[in-house]
Amino acid sequence: MTGTSAAQELFFTRAGLDRVRLEGLVGDALHGADDGELFLEYSQSESFSFDDGRLKAASFDTSQGFGLRAVSGEQTGYAHASELSEEAIRRAGTTVRAVRAGHSGVMSQPPQPTNRHLYGDDNPLNEIPFEQKVALLQAIDAYARAKDPRVKQVSASLAGSWQAVAILRADGTMVEDIRPLVRLNVSVVAAQGDRMESGSRGAGGRVGYARFFDPAHWQAEVDDALRQALVNLESVPAPAGEMTVVLGPGWPGILLHEAIGHGLEGDFNRKKTSVFAGLMGERVAAPGVTIVDDGTIESRRGSLSVDDEGTPTENTVLIEDGILKGYMQDRMNARLMGMKPTGNGRRESFAHSPLPRMTNTYMLAGDRDPGEILAGVQKGVYAVNFGGGQVDITSGKFVFSCTEAYMIENGEVGAPIKGATLIGAGAEVLKKVQAVGNDLKLDAGIGTCGKSGQGVPVGVGQPTLLIDGLTVGGTAKAA
Repeated sequence: MTGTSAAQELFFTRAGLDRVRLEGLVGDALHGADDGELFLEYSQSESFSFDDGRLKAASFDTSQGFGLRAVSGEQTGYAHASELSEEAIRRAGTTVRAVRAGHSGVMSQPPQPTNRHLYGDDNPLNEIPFEQKVALLQAIDAYARAKDPRVKQVSASLAGSWQAVAILRADGTMVEDIRPLVRLNVSVVAAQGDRMESGSRGAGGRVGYARFFDPAHWQAEVDDALRQALVNLESVPAPAGEMTVVLGPGWPGILLHEAIGHGLEGDFNRKKTSVFAGLMGERVAAPGVTIVDDGTIESRRGSLSVDDEGTPTENTVLIEDGILKGYMQDRMNARLMGMKPTGNGRRESFAHSPLPRMTNTYMLAGDRDPGEILAGVQKGVYAVNFGGGQVDITSGKFVFSCTEAYMIENGEVGAPIKGATLIGAGAEVLKKVQAVGNDLKLDAGIGTCGKSGQGVPVGVGQPTLLIDGLTVGGTAKAA
């Protein structure tokens, strides 16, 4: 990837770092190591929160710093600081050299560069004045309350960030990337009698704010949040028991992300703590199930032109027609497993060492019409939206709560239900997939994934799925 003027300005002109001397410091710190890099970062972020008819919070933050990493075998030495200076980097080099004791490695080859850019360089924080951002949240509040007298509370938030990174290796190879990110969220609480229910909707991506200020866009977000709240006002207690479940397209892919995706990350498989460890080339899912991790989709929340080790992202096939084909890899785990990096080495910030992480993880479309899938279910649950959940990453066992779900009776979508939870294990669920719809949909750009204390933006998606024999937890007994 060719250098960007913004990164050059931030790290070498403004911070006063000298490229040649920096290369010498990094080369000395990593001499004899198997791998490593200097990660430079400058970021700006802001957020606005509107609740109960007024601006509750507004924040702006600027941060900068570096992380220096040396890798020898399975050992990692990592040092970081918020001070961008040669002296701070020299001190960090003294720290990370400790992992080289008794080890004389051969430095891994650098990532192959690319000129691909999946998003623009413009800083979204400078795009629209402060007053207009507040006015947008006020307009959202007023619009929602005017739509229906049952609306009792409206919460809206707007957030944006702009991150510049430069990754310098011991051989002088340097990769740069500029990463914008924005997100809009709306939550509506509606009341009827003494009953109150909520609905929420969000959208975002690696773009500017402009599209979210289009009334056609933000009004659609409010309309859907209100629709969910009003649907939930009519909901009845969810049944409990083992039954057929149809998952809707799009955001329900978060279940695949959590219950299956983490188990396909390289570190868990190298350490053999994943249920998928040692199963490469074997059937792990029903025929017709193909799952990919694709960091190359333009402007998507989970996409990256390069990962945080400088490796270009890829469209990595994880499961193809039910057969395990690959893992998501950073550089260290790929080297130790004799595989190639897939552009999945990610970190929350300069203060964190990279780990194998997902980007945009989704199931590909099948050939079944969603209407036909629903029509073939005599009795079951149609789960359209999910809220929180708990997952054991090692086993893939999960419990997810549905924020919007319906009963299916004789092939028809019936009454909305409240309090439904889906319970199971990811590897088992994959084998219970009976039909895959032709309506693949990606989420609207709201996902954040946590692992080892680090949060990174991600995307999920899937088509309509028919799963036979999934455990549903609820407050009413199944008939």
